[in-house]
Amino acid sequence: MSSPLVSQVYQLARRSFRRTLRQPASTIAPLVFPLMLLFVNSGGLHAATKLPGFPSDSFVAFALAVPFMQGALFATMNAGTDLARDIETGFLSRLSLTPMSGVALVLGQLGGAVSLAALQAVVYLGVGLAVGVDLASGLAGGLVLIALALLVALAFGAVGIFMALRTGSGEAVQGLFPLIFVLFFLSSMNLPRNLIEADWFRAVATINPVSYLIEGMRSLVIVGWDGQALGLGFGVSLALLVLSLAASSAALKTRMLRT
Repeated sequence: MSSPLVSQVYQLARRSFRRTLRQPASTIAPLVFPLMLLFVNSGGLHAATKLPGFPSDSFVAFALAVPFMQGALFATMNAGTDLARDIETGFLSRLSLTPMSGVALVLGQLGGAVSLAALQAVVYLGVGLAVGVDLASGLAGGLVLIALALLVALAFGAVGIFMALRTGSGEAVQGLFPLIFVLFFLSSMNLPRNLIEADWFRAVATINPVSYLIEGMRSLVIVGWDGQALGLGFGVSLALLVLSLAASSAALKTRMLRT
């Protein structure tokens, strides 16, 4: 990677991160909202731990992976909405007149979103440990959990960037929020797939890639080192990242031709 490209990525990532920090709604909500849902759901669904075969006696430990996924959802919104705003205000058009690389634009935007996602991941893990969650995989597992969370945030952030480049509309990017949130609820977010009684729900959760992202993170908390769950978690997130980056690259070329 050439030095000019590194410098471009750094400057754009710093701009993206600072712009996010200047918007309290984009900074506080991703930290507070997932934790609120974690404790509300844990209080309401604690009885599920009494089910035969439930993998943990603590629903907080079972559900701790969910805030990391919701943090990735906010990465989608932050990365995509900010880029859409740049398109709408003409900032991207002005950048097209400079030697800026398209790769730097995408990576810089992702870098800003993932910087916030890293802060979120540390907070989520710290809160989990503070309320008594014991990581079955130990300290090393906590680091792997953060690494997987960042990879998922990268993948979801790339989805937001693709939508921004494809539509040029912040409203279209924000329209992804309810759609992705539905995918969360149609996954193994609240129950292990083998304990889901409704056949259609279990089938949807099984083909839903979000289930494998959640289960990869969850395995580090309540199981330990589960090679299959981790392989699927990292594999699905990496596949989503590659596909989203490829789609973003194609959309960027089209967008730059329009400008």
